[in-house]
Amino acid sequence: MATRTPRPCISQTTFIILLLLSAYSCQLFTISFQDPTGCGEESYFDSSSLSCLRCGPNQVPNKSGLSCTCQVGYRVLVSNGATVICQRCPESKKAVTQDGYGCIRCPGAIGEDGTCQCPANHIPVERDSRGNLQEEAVCEPCNNADPALSAPDATGSRCVRCQDSFINTSLSCFCGGANILAGGQCFPPNSLPTSVVSSVHFAQLALPIQSVWFSRYLYSSAAGCLLFSNRTSCQALGNLCVMNVYSTSALSNDACGLYNTIFRTTAAQGHSQDITHWRTNMPWLYYGDQPGLASRVLQAEPLPIGYSFRGAYRNTQIQLTAAVYNAGGQFLRWENLTQGALQLCPDTVTRQEAAYTFGTAYKQSCVFSVSELLARFPEPLFYDVFLALRSSEGERRLVALPVLNLNLQFNGQFVNQGPNMNNWYLTRRLMLVDTLSGREKSFSATPRVIRVATDIKIGFQLVPLTQRGEVYPPLITVSYTDVLVTDPLTQAISLSFSMEYQMDQHEARVKTDIALGVLGGVAVIYSLVKTASWKRRIETPMIDLETILKFLLFYAGDLANVFFVITVGTGLYWLIFYKAQQFVSVLLPLPEQEERFVTYVSCAFGLKAVQFLHKLLRQLSVDIFFIDWERPRSKALKPAEGGEGRSGAAPVSIWRTYFVANEWNEIQTLRKISPTFQVLSVLFLLEVVGFSGLVLRDPWSTLQRPPHAYAPQHSQVLRFGVASCLWLTVGVLQVVFFTVFYERFVEDKIRQFVDLCSISNVSVLLLSHRCFGYYIHGRSVHGHADTNMEEMNANLKREAENLCGQRGLLPNSDTQTFQIAITKRLRSQYDRILEPLSRRNGPSRLVDASANPFEQSTRAYHTMNRFLGSVIDHAHREMDYIIRDKMLLERVIGMEFVEPNDKSIFYNDESHSFSDVLFYGNEATLLIFDTLFFCVVDLASHNFILAACLTYLQQLVFRLIRDGLGRRNLAAKTLVDKRFLI
Repeated sequence: MATRTPRPCISQTTFIILLLLSAYSCQLFTISFQDPTGCGEESYFDSSSLSCLRCGPNQVPNKSGLSCTCQVGYRVLVSNGATVICQRCPESKKAVTQDGYGCIRCPGAIGEDGTCQCPANHIPVERDSRGNLQEEAVCEPCNNADPALSAPDATGSRCVRCQDSFINTSLSCFCGGANILAGGQCFPPNSLPTSVVSSVHFAQLALPIQSVWFSRYLYSSAAGCLLFSNRTSCQALGNLCVMNVYSTSALSNDACGLYNTIFRTTAAQGHSQDITHWRTNMPWLYYGDQPGLASRVLQAEPLPIGYSFRGAYRNTQIQLTAAVYNAGGQFLRWENLTQGALQLCPDTVTRQEAAYTFGTAYKQSCVFSVSELLARFPEPLFYDVFLALRSSEGERRLVALPVLNLNLQFNGQFVNQGPNMNNWYLTRRLMLVDTLSGREKSFSATPRVIRVATDIKIGFQLVPLTQRGEVYPPLITVSYTDVLVTDPLTQAISLSFSMEYQMDQHEARVKTDIALGVLGGVAVIYSLVKTASWKRRIETPMIDLETILKFLLFYAGDLANVFFVITVGTGLYWLIFYKAQQFVSVLLPLPEQEERFVTYVSCAFGLKAVQFLHKLLRQLSVDIFFIDWERPRSKALKPAEGGEGRSGAAPVSIWRTYFVANEWNEIQTLRKISPTFQVLSVLFLLEVVGFSGLVLRDPWSTLQRPPHAYAPQHSQVLRFGVASCLWLTVGVLQVVFFTVFYERFVEDKIRQFVDLCSISNVSVLLLSHRCFGYYIHGRSVHGHADTNMEEMNANLKREAENLCGQRGLLPNSDTQTFQIAITKRLRSQYDRILEPLSRRNGPSRLVDASANPFEQSTRAYHTMNRFLGSVIDHAHREMDYIIRDKMLLERVIGMEFVEPNDKSIFYNDESHSFSDVLFYGNEATLLIFDTLFFCVVDLASHNFILAACLTYLQQLVFRLIRDGLGRRNLAAKTLVDKRFLI
């Protein structure tokens, strides 16, 4: 018989199960937060369940609150670590034994904790020699007399020998009579001033703190050191002086005053390790008892080793070792500081170890909360730092490192904060964080003030003129900050640790000043020559304000070149000699010493910008005219009044002149380098190849570094040296390629323009000064250029086969370009022709309203064209000219010795120097300006990509300015309608 499955029931059951599983998988597990301090008087905090549980019968929470103990009058019956059962003691034995497991009768009173109390100098004895519990406890006295000299220990459970100071002072375990009990020790009267200064003065906060640590241990440490030569007491006294930042005053009963008093008093004890500043049994704190000995310590004798970056004698490791003491004066250990003990900021081991590689300018900084410092440093540790060296015999020697504590006060003055080394007061021991001296009421209380070493710097000084990497003993400079503790969780403090390497830069500064003075003097002379040349070219003998201004502009450009040469030479010097040296002989200038160099770079950029703008304005105001030599080849009928035509000269086409004008307009911003290629190439070399790695303040010349390695700070000098050298190298290579290969085998647009002038039968007159300029002779040897294609090709073929004359201005000469010095008469006639046009741009009262501007321009153009053509053809005897070569000295200094009084002078110029009025002829100025712009932006931003982008942008902006304003000047001076300038 077939059965039917109950599908609806199965579906409902499945749904319920899935719902329960879903609810289980989505359950949120939470517990209530409970703190051990909030469990109350009858409960304890269970660390396994993280909750408060009620103690069992007859039990109360112990002092920690983490377990329960039996009430007073109850003994422990059972205890297995998890369960405690307590039983009440009988009336005959109401007291509980010291271990809590038995009941006993007391010979005297019962204490608050339910145990037997014995009189002073007695201990309770509850068990016999075999450990059996006695019926009644016995209070046994400790024998204070000689030879036992015993007293109860700190727990009061057994007799131990008395502390030595009690025995030495009173020959007993009692510090009675006039003796002084201090810090758990006994001292005879009048051994020290009874009113020692137990307060700590935090100078930055102007806040004195009555320190509980100083109150308890200052007197005992000083007295124990003075009377008993106790080494631990002497170390503790030294630590108290360190916690007071070595400050000394007229008072002799503060920590450092007591140390110095004892130091002088115990002179007869001799000194340790043959060091006069290190008294026997005492810590070595000071270098002498007065300031002024720093130079003898720091610069008297170099270390007996030399550092080398490369080769078989490579030595770059700095091994620092410290003797570590706690606040109580106990020696803890020898510690290798290269493991990061002085570097409070957390970091990887590799990065921390980089600090102890010689020559690597290391700096680490971070921010710590006050609560973290309180938890990490419950009490200070004290370090006597040494530099570990290996002798040639393999013996390990330690060199003590002096400390320059910037917070040290000597008679109220911060003597270590000035730059004069002769005022410094050097010390030996240092601490990192002091959370102890600022506690006022108890040792467990939160300190009111903490003192933190916020800046630690270890500096190496290179021996002058060394060639073997010799250095003086390094100096540790430490600066402390006093922090008033108000809210430890929110308060934060910045910490830093750095390694610094320096050499005497005085000689380098002197050499730089000498070079600057000499080259600056040469620049003055050269600028005077330029000014004299300019005066001769404008034909004004008077020295006026314009002359002085012109001299200053010339001098700005020449002085910019001086600064540029010095800064590039300086950057290249440090780049080569620092990065490539084997034995250390030079070290980079410190960041503060680089400020002068950055000032020189800024001066070079500012002065070069003045020169660049001056040249740009000169190019935008140059006078230019195109002389069209084309003449009509036939007569044409011109319409006349009455409808009849009359014969006249056929018009000459203007398109050749427009074509030449457009070609001139195109080459105005032609350069010998490609700005886009320049920027991209420099960026590729810096960021992709890795030349930017050479700007780091370390001696390594590797271009690619592991990402986890420590990267030191950048050097401004190296940054400028690398950037400027790469920019100049790429630029010079482009110029060489453009000049040697591209112009020779591809195209030379300057010579092409000269050829175009000859083919177009158009000459170009350029006047960069009033009476000086350039002439491009473009008169066609074929007589006409307005012709068809067949005739043009035939003319070119005849010229190629030497079947016609040469293109030069003189017969049988190919020289087409000239520098010209014209007479005043010629210039006056030139200005007279253009006067109607210049008057049109003047005041409205001088403008002829009836004149048509277009007709005026056309008339002036034809007049100027005929006039200049006749001058070139020697048609004006009073404005004639001669052609000659320039002397070598004239070409070198850029000045003409002969004045054009009666005749103008045309100087043969095969170097096409008319490009001086173009970007093409000023490539050196543009390249230096771009280099300085790139470097200045980079020095300000430390970003090569940003510097490259801004440099490309400024190149584009100035090219647009030169194009736009140059086109306007071209249209105004050549009388060519600017609508035809494409």
